[in-house]
Amino acid sequence: MISEHPQFQERHHRLEKWRALGVDPYGTRLDGVQSVLDAKALHTENTPHEGTQIARICGRIVLLRDIGKLIFITVQDSSGKLQIGLTKQMLAADWEKAKLLELGDIAWFEGKVGHTNTGEVTIWATGFGLSAKALLPLPDKFHGLTDTELRYRQRYLDLAANSSSMSVFQARSRIIAEIRSFLHQRKFIEVETPMMQSMAGGAAARPFLTHHNALDIDLYLRVSPELFLKRLLVGGMERVFEINRNFRNEGIDTRHNPEFTMMELYEAYSDLAGMMELTETLVATLAENEARLQTKTDGRALLPFGDRQIDYTAPFERIAYGDLFQKHVGVAMEDGVAVRKAAADCGITHSDSKDADVLRGELFERFAEPSLKDYDRPVFVFDYPAGLCPLTRRKVGNPSIAERFELYVAGMELANAYTELNDPEVQYETLSAQLAGLPEHESMARMDHDFVTALCHGMPPAGGLGIGIDRLIMLLTNCTSIRDVILFPLLRPALRPANDPAVSAQNI
Repeated sequence: MISEHPQFQERHHRLEKWRALGVDPYGTRLDGVQSVLDAKALHTENTPHEGTQIARICGRIVLLRDIGKLIFITVQDSSGKLQIGLTKQMLAADWEKAKLLELGDIAWFEGKVGHTNTGEVTIWATGFGLSAKALLPLPDKFHGLTDTELRYRQRYLDLAANSSSMSVFQARSRIIAEIRSFLHQRKFIEVETPMMQSMAGGAAARPFLTHHNALDIDLYLRVSPELFLKRLLVGGMERVFEINRNFRNEGIDTRHNPEFTMMELYEAYSDLAGMMELTETLVATLAENEARLQTKTDGRALLPFGDRQIDYTAPFERIAYGDLFQKHVGVAMEDGVAVRKAAADCGITHSDSKDADVLRGELFERFAEPSLKDYDRPVFVFDYPAGLCPLTRRKVGNPSIAERFELYVAGMELANAYTELNDPEVQYETLSAQLAGLPEHESMARMDHDFVTALCHGMPPAGGLGIGIDRLIMLLTNCTSIRDVILFPLLRPALRPANDPAVSAQNI
């Protein structure tokens, strides 16, 4: 039980002392609170030692030094840390309460913003109060929360103890807001489409299945919003985007989480080239903003990722899928016989029964895609085999090629875009070919007849784009695991021994 934690009883005893002094240890509404950052800004080079301007801040106590008639406390909020000075002389009758404060407590302080003899900005408190009593301690202040799995399981401690984690998620919020602003400036409107779908279409992936009791029907958590967003094009919404969750019942690693965030957009009367320009401008702009925040002023959008530097300065690299295939597989992509032989030679099984484009895709992933790690700039790979792209328009004059690109950064796929297929008869044919032989659990194993019906009413020619938000945040914040940019990544349930005190609050 939590009450068996070695510090719980001592801290609970202090809680009762607060109550005995007539203080609610879980606080109340507090108006007029400033951020630590704003409070610090009240201090200038001309501010006297005792200060002139009054600030009120609230945060968690992360450092406490009690030296008799003087207590120095460091308070942390989401904007930073600030020292508080409490003296017996200034607090008088409240000094007994000040002695009850301890590490981890959330408290508010009010007073003039001055500084110590060493020049450290300090609020000399004339008033304070307890907002939430901490019954369990924070991780060691000198080492933070370093256990990786515990950081993911107890993100609240990670954020409280590790300022770098707080910075990542503040950056995530800021970057997503910048994406929205960028698209709004281009006259896109934000929409929401169903998370639960009777058919999980729009991508070839294994979905999560659930059941709706009232209607007594099975539903799927969506693997992609694509087919619903395209329906909106049919309805006359010419520029739409959605930033929301997709769910794929597949593996977990440093680049994949079963629940992930995508930005997907569609623009009527655009095409692959339009999507390439939009993607390049958006990603370069975001990178420039992050580089500027990191005080890099050489004009280049240069950001670290792991042990390398990625240059996001436009224009990005552009390489044809077929050229990469030829170079790394060793045969021409168009030579079906050579492709099948290459597949058989490298042990891709059942190559005789597989569609040639499927083999091309498997060979590309095995031999060509790893080479994209060698580029220190973003790379557009374009002109994909048509059989891999059932929702994509075919290239004029060469129906074996689909007008599609994928954007790779540091060898990681970041974005995927098409010139959208809007011919309902061709769409029916390509979907039928894609579905042939797929097992029932695959998300595209059933035809979405309503989508084809929508196309029959007329969908304007369009470009479509999807960007993996989690991976984008990874790249822009130098996080090499997707779990470091998702507040609560999916984890296997923790197995705790029966005598583990850190179980659940219900056992207090």
